[in-house]
Amino acid sequence: MTAMTDTILRFWLEEVGPERWYRGDAALDGAIRDRFAAEWEAAAAGGREGWLSRPDAALALIILLDQFPRNMFRGTPRAFASDARARTMAKLALARGHDGHVDAPARQFFYMPLMHSESLADQDRCVALFVLRLPGEAQNLLHARAHREVIRMFGRFADRNRVLGRRNSPEEEAYLARGGYPALVRALAARDAAISGTDRQAPPARPRDRA
Repeated sequence: MTAMTDTILRFWLEEVGPERWYRGDAALDGAIRDRFAAEWEAAAAGGREGWLSRPDAALALIILLDQFPRNMFRGTPRAFASDARARTMAKLALARGHDGHVDAPARQFFYMPLMHSESLADQDRCVALFVLRLPGEAQNLLHARAHREVIRMFGRFADRNRVLGRRNSPEEEAYLARGGYPALVRALAARDAAISGTDRQAPPARPRDRA
């Protein structure tokens, strides 16, 4: 593991931690830009592929490509600019079995590029990975299912349309008017509770611009 991969992992997994991973936080966004923007530029342009040789370094690369731009460029098209490369790196890491060498909750970041994909096949794979390899991560599985449902309905993330300059379809307009992604997460959680006979409160939905 290089000094930079160690820095990325210590920052994201320890300094930031689960409580702040999916929250809108302007101070955190600025800190990531200041510390990692240049590294992201290099990785997004095709560099740092050698980090795939080790599970921990591969995890750092995926976090750099998939998570950091959602903070650094929140609310802009650049937030999604390295998604395709993040998916490629994640799929290569999964093919090498790297996720099996990383414990929860960090393991989830190997699967997030699939959750962020607008391909239904990627979404199906993401849900399956959470079921099989992170069975204790109920909230992440719920969000994986919600992301898949959006892609099943529309073939894309309607919540991204405004940022990406895409015109909403009438069906997407209706979905957004009903509350969009947060409302969908609550509906899935309520349905699960009804099926299981429990009265669990729905977990908070992630910020829309991290979709």
